[in-house]
Amino acid sequence: MSAITTHVLDTARGWPAAGLPVVLEKQAGEGWVPLGRATTDSDGRARELLPANAPLEPGLYRLTFDTQTYFAAQQVEAFYPQVTVVFAVRNATQHYHVPLLLSPFGYSTYRGS
Repeated sequence: MSAITTHVLDTARGWPAAGLPVVLEKQAGEGWVPLGRATTDSDGRARELLPANAPLEPGLYRLTFDTQTYFAAQQVEAFYPQVTVVFAVRNATQHYHVPLLLSPFGYSTYRGS
């Protein structure tokens, strides 16, 4: 089943980043159209970013992670107030899992499974 999901791990603390707001958008012309938003669950996952009425289509997508809100709740000063990951969907029948490894002063991402 095609979907877009994410999993955020707080590598500085060694556990999932629960309570982190995430927005999914798709590029349309010169701008971006919001498709969905979620807050990571207790396991750091956002499993339903793409609404059921919005089929996955080829194109450019963007995930924006509100790291400022997350770190403020942890009472941690961080360098990046948000992390934005832009990625290409080429095959709309696949599952696109985009994990984020996060710390107050750095981050990394990759295409997961």
